[in-house]
Amino acid sequence: MKNQILNKDILDDNELWAELKAGDEQAFSILFKRYYGCLLQYGNTFLPFSEKVQDCVQDVFTDIWVYRNSLSSTVVVKAYLLSSVRKRIVRLQQRDRVFNKSKSVDAIEFLFDFSVEHRLVSDELTAGKVMQLNKVLNVLPSRQKEALYLRYHNSLSVDEIAVILNVNYQSANNLLHRGLLNIRKEWKGDLTLLMMLLMNWI
Repeated sequence: MKNQILNKDILDDNELWAELKAGDEQAFSILFKRYYGCLLQYGNTFLPFSEKVQDCVQDVFTDIWVYRNSLSSTVVVKAYLLSSVRKRIVRLQQRDRVFNKSKSVDAIEFLFDFSVEHRLVSDELTAGKVMQLNKVLNVLPSRQKEALYLRYHNSLSVDEIAVILNVNYQSANNLLHRGLLNIRKEWKGDLTLLMMLLMNWI
């Protein structure tokens, strides 16, 4: 039994998703453990440190299990989970009248403050660059911040980001492009260092 659990633990997302749809509770549990922390962190970008975020994430997994038979077999699991959490939080905010009724999924505000880890700082010059990057990132428009967060922190493709943000491919690509352009305008120094910091932030 122990070996079976261990073997399932190394399965990729697609294999686990297929087994979940077939009613395998172990596969469901592994996916829950694999993504729970990531989904909480993402949810906290909209409702910082709120118990409601935990409820939203747990509700998403509950729905996945209850409605597993009707789920698509061809999803990118991580993107699907992030998108589901985002939509649920928007519905929660609308229900709680935090937003006007006219607000939609597109209008949700991304509140995360970026902070590149200190482990990347090897000298005083790099430390200054890290501070500069953090400052630039945190004044970007909300949608650009979120697109960059999904791209560099969650390693999602442009197509996957488009699904989560409920926009087409070109709009998602434009958000990333404008975000990087805005960073580049303020960046003084080596582009290689900039990309290294972006690829390793948070």
